[in-house]
Amino acid sequence: MKTLLVILGPTGVGKTELCLRVAEYFHIPVINADSRQIYRGIPIGTATPTQEQQARVKHEMVEMLDIGEYYNASMFENDVLSLLEEHFKTHDLALMSGGSMMYIDAVCDGMGDLPTVSDEERTTMKRRFAEEGLEALCEELRELDPEYYEIVDKKNYRRVIHALEIIHTTGCTFTSLRTGEKKKRPFNIVKIGLNRDRNELYDRINKRVDAMMKDGLLDEAKRWYPQRDFQSLNTVGYKELFSYFDGQWSLEEAVERIKGNTRRYCRKQLTWFKRDESIRWFNLSDTNPSDGSSSSDYNIKEIIKYITEVI
Repeated sequence: MKTLLVILGPTGVGKTELCLRVAEYFHIPVINADSRQIYRGIPIGTATPTQEQQARVKHEMVEMLDIGEYYNASMFENDVLSLLEEHFKTHDLALMSGGSMMYIDAVCDGMGDLPTVSDEERTTMKRRFAEEGLEALCEELRELDPEYYEIVDKKNYRRVIHALEIIHTTGCTFTSLRTGEKKKRPFNIVKIGLNRDRNELYDRINKRVDAMMKDGLLDEAKRWYPQRDFQSLNTVGYKELFSYFDGQWSLEEAVERIKGNTRRYCRKQLTWFKRDESIRWFNLSDTNPSDGSSSSDYNIKEIIKYITEVI
């Protein structure tokens, strides 16, 4: 039976290096499941695999779209399923990795059949957003669908509005429709979750943001500032720097907000993933006291051993 291996976890946990090692061991490419690494032109802020890393291992679904192109989880589902169909003609194992929760769920479980929202409902929600503001709409979402409210990016007005449009159209919670009957896939799915001790994970996030700034994130954001309304740029890192360019915050405050919002997103990712009982979790902070191995090498060996046992 063909098997899709999914390596997932919060931002900054260390998925990239592990996936490179796993892909090299099994001689397979990595299918990207990060909704922002799909776009060209923003490699620093999205932590897109470097050219050196892509030379080590072939990466699919990376830098495939122009910055202004529309894309969503349903389109990702269709594209990856087509890619897997071809891949499984010559391989028994495929590897997908990332932290975009809905993109991973779309491939593993299917998006479900969400209803079409009427033009009248879209117009109504646009008017309400302009008149009432995002905070009022978030409060309504909290009352109507508290489970989705806990995990949605409350600063992403598009996602908040879309959830309310679906709720008003169907009379059901967005959560119940999004987590409906799972689609049967013609392959096995093995999920591996990566985590670290909380303080260590937060420290890694803070250091990664500092490294991004050193590598040129400010210039990258400045280059795309005129296109700030693009969906692809409505994400942590760019939003805060756009506010700096607008004169709302100092650069120091913008960087601190990037760190804080990234940590907050990390918690949302873990909340989402922890509901999935099929995930086998590995704590990358663990060490092996018996042979003196580094925690990195020890965990990679343990994870590869686990993979070979379950596929």
